[in-house]
Amino acid sequence: MNTPFFISWRYQRAKQKNRLVSLIAFFSTIGIALGVAVLILGLSAMNGFERELNNRILAVVPHAEITAGGGEPIHQYSTLAQTISHIPDVKAVSPYVGFTALVENGSKMKVLQVKGIEPTAQSAVSSLDKFVLANGWQNFTQQGGLVLGYGIAKELDVQVGDWVTLLISQNNGDEMAQPMRERIQVSGILRLDGQLDHSYALMPMAQAQQFLNYQPDQISGLEIKVAHPFAMQNIDYSSLNNYPQLLNLTSWMSKFGYMYRDIQLVRTVMYIAMVLVIGVACFNIVSTLIMAVKDKAGDIAIMRTLGANSQFIKRIFVWYGLQAGMKGCLIGIVLGVFLSLNLTALIQGLEQLIGRKLLSDGIYFVDFLPSELHWQDVILVLLAALILSLIASLYPASRAAKLQPAQILSGY
Repeated sequence: MNTPFFISWRYQRAKQKNRLVSLIAFFSTIGIALGVAVLILGLSAMNGFERELNNRILAVVPHAEITAGGGEPIHQYSTLAQTISHIPDVKAVSPYVGFTALVENGSKMKVLQVKGIEPTAQSAVSSLDKFVLANGWQNFTQQGGLVLGYGIAKELDVQVGDWVTLLISQNNGDEMAQPMRERIQVSGILRLDGQLDHSYALMPMAQAQQFLNYQPDQISGLEIKVAHPFAMQNIDYSSLNNYPQLLNLTSWMSKFGYMYRDIQLVRTVMYIAMVLVIGVACFNIVSTLIMAVKDKAGDIAIMRTLGANSQFIKRIFVWYGLQAGMKGCLIGIVLGVFLSLNLTALIQGLEQLIGRKLLSDGIYFVDFLPSELHWQDVILVLLAALILSLIASLYPASRAAKLQPAQILSGY
């Protein structure tokens, strides 16, 4: 075993003559442990939000939408869909007819965005079918009807098989025209556990075309799925330049990109803040080591008289500081990993205890606190804490190396 390391190890395990040294060392260890645990927990929460954003947003919303200018329907959409499908990186295309309506059940009423879709084409573009409860998607594919968001169905007190009324505005230029009322059966409930549950509804595209007086070859737009959703700006749409209608392209980044930017910003700010917290705790090591040097001054003098040079003494107290930092790191890592692996269950238990949800699905894109532990984050936090511990150990170790044995021994 390396001799300076062995001596520092003995110093760590031995009882200090001055109890204040032990107290400061204890609080330093607790501070490092809490900082490391909170940093790992925070980074895991950000990873969880990013995972849920990928699974529940990018898997559901279209990567891009193409609509006609001026709010007009797209004519002869099959030709346009075929042209888009030949663009490199485009994996699937799905037509839709979209409109805003009021859904009514008794005295309860709710505004919702309705999309008329073709189930087969929609399944190629998104994973909406995986989030429809029970056999709702199969019922929708076979019988049509309306797939309601879970939040809307809950507010209207509607279940699968119930009938609701859609109130659709008449776009005939007459502002006083009464909205069209259509009765439709609920065939499924869409549950994403987030914001989209409170605004989303699906129906067969042919029925939506009938409600809006569209021709069979007219649609509101086309949904596009691409191979690399984070490289939308690199896709070349020049093949659509000669299309007879003016087209508008809207990517998912314009609607939901702020969520990714917010997550990355919070991750960065959290990392900086928690590293500073760990840094403050690590610099308590300075106080601990300065007092430990004073406490072990006699030992230092004896080792110097036995032939130990200044570098030998310096390495002892550098190792002393690193071991103090490592102790706090290991405690923090164990605590942080445990909390990260059980964060969702712990928060759900807390919500049941206080009787309210911490995240509202009407505001946030998920109504629970997700967590995903990445071991590279743990390693990064460990390295950051050890580097700060090393920096904090250098000055007291240099002070120890400069002690003169004659002056120390003369005081005994």
